[in-house]
Amino acid sequence: MSRKHYWLMKSEPDAFSIDDLERVGTEPWNGVRNYQARNFMRAMRPGDGVLFYHSNAKVPGIVGVAEIASEAYPDPTQFDPESDYFDAKSTREQPRWDLVEVKFARKLQRVVSLDEIKARADALGEGFALIQRGNRLSVLPVTAAQWKLLLALE
Repeated sequence: MSRKHYWLMKSEPDAFSIDDLERVGTEPWNGVRNYQARNFMRAMRPGDGVLFYHSNAKVPGIVGVAEIASEAYPDPTQFDPESDYFDAKSTREQPRWDLVEVKFARKLQRVVSLDEIKARADALGEGFALIQRGNRLSVLPVTAAQWKLLLALE
């Protein structure tokens, strides 16, 4: 059996929030158009843990826990000319973009804010991408130790 991995996935709450995920249960994480983030999603496996992060919010931070519910598969929005995520260079034979399905687990009792996370930078280690200058990725790997530390802040 393979080891469980952990991730942080960002969403703007006015686009898709932890409340939306709780309401629908499971949702395809579509529209990712960054190769590094796509490659992270390709590495995800069902059962992997997800820290659900609200970005571009009044208080940006971790708001919930979810889990990966599917292997990566081609994101259908890349083929739809009506979609904001359409990619004319992508074909069904050679798709460029994948998605995974994400399943709601629980909301945190309170937001673990970006400021609180930054205050723990030393404990999280240099490799924690969320607090690295200039990192704009919407999908990030999290180590098991970072996962435990971040959830302990709740």
